[in-house]
Amino acid sequence: MILTGNEIQRQLDKGNILLCPFNSSQLNPNSYNYRLGPFLKVFIKFNGNKSVFKKVRIPKKGYILKPGRMYLGHTEELIGSKKYAMSLIGRSSMGRLGLFLQVSANLGHTNSSHHWTLELVPSIPIRIYPNMIIGQVSFWTNRGEIKKYTGKFGKYNLPQEAMNRYDINR
Repeated sequence: MILTGNEIQRQLDKGNILLCPFNSSQLNPNSYNYRLGPFLKVFIKFNGNKSVFKKVRIPKKGYILKPGRMYLGHTEELIGSKKYAMSLIGRSSMGRLGLFLQVSANLGHTNSSHHWTLELVPSIPIRIYPNMIIGQVSFWTNRGEIKKYTGKFGKYNLPQEAMNRYDINR
């Protein structure tokens, strides 16, 4: 079951949801709008077993994403919950401009709180800005026993690529 905006606010007030910083104007009927953090990682090449990325600070005047390139960003907000699972997706307004987010990895596990790595996939050249509203997170009730998330990517607060090609080619 998905939480409504009012319930997201109630659970935030109870400490069951973490959205920091929180702005009530970013609350939607069934989600919360998150913003793009100030850093990107731009894929350059594979070097043996490792991916090589260039870290970029997004200028205030913006940064143009180009089609055919791989980009990783991160949420400005610290997002998490000790009670609910999360789904991070792009906003339809961004998709209509040609930018797709979280195409392959939208699940946020219960008990995981951090600045989430975002997959940015431009279909046409598009300018992005730091702190722009770029996506939305929804919160979902778990059914069954909640186990602690132990995955390796939950500890990162900046864009984090796969650790090596093995992560991709399993």
